[in-house]
Amino acid sequence: MKHIYLNLKRFDVPSELGGVNSLCPISDWGGYIVEHTQDALKDYDPDAVEFVMYFPEAHLLSAAAARDALSPVKIGCQSVYREDVTPGGNFGAFTANRPAAAMKAAGCVSTIIGHCEERNDKAGILAEAGVTDTAAVNRILNKEIKAAIARGLDVLYCIGEKSEEQQRWQEVLGAQLAIGLDGVDTSKVVIAYEPVWSIGPGKTPADRSYIQKIAAFVKEKTGGMDVVYGGGLKQDNAAMLSSIPEIDGGLIALTRFVGEIGYYPQEYLEIIKRYMEGVKAL
Repeated sequence: MKHIYLNLKRFDVPSELGGVNSLCPISDWGGYIVEHTQDALKDYDPDAVEFVMYFPEAHLLSAAAARDALSPVKIGCQSVYREDVTPGGNFGAFTANRPAAAMKAAGCVSTIIGHCEERNDKAGILAEAGVTDTAAVNRILNKEIKAAIARGLDVLYCIGEKSEEQQRWQEVLGAQLAIGLDGVDTSKVVIAYEPVWSIGPGKTPADRSYIQKIAAFVKEKTGGMDVVYGGGLKQDNAAMLSSIPEIDGGLIALTRFVGEIGYYPQEYLEIIKRYMEGVKAL
């Protein structure tokens, strides 16, 4: 099974407010993305590939409502809180947080946890309290994963090393896996590898041999869990990534990096086409 994930981050922000959304009004954004992709995605074998889209919370309802009866699109949220609603206990006193129960009720079947942006946020908060131990971040993420799975959500768990950690990548990634997945039902989890050191303007992308090395390491450490490339599945690397046997899919974010930068449904579909054509050619 291949997995194609889409992380839409805050791509809903209109260009006049500093964002990259030029697709449609923000009120229609989530539904627009589903409506303009789901029919084309029906051409793929659902037993061979799944499609999951992670929306900002404000767009979950419109995205879920736009799915038709045969839609292959699975709706997901961007992480969940480490605690959840419990009958006879906490019935929802989670101001500013995102309990898994609320996400399930909104139509989510999956969540992305441990993205480098989430890791940076948690590390920054801990640093304010004088905590610099990265294991603390992994422990918090472990609680989030368990809360998501307990509520019936699948999890895309992101791991990755920063530039200052690259020389000891085995230690860093090994800890993220060991602590983050401790006591977890891993049948509900897919791993996304983010080479944080190579992501962003002016940085050199990780090459095929490096990605393959990491994916093989992850599979060895996890007993063969599915691994997708989380550093950005794009038109220009889709064929390369599809040729790596240890890679089971990818995470798409921006589809256009020059000109009118942003996410565009037709370009998303083209990325998938190129990746799946590469898989078929193997």
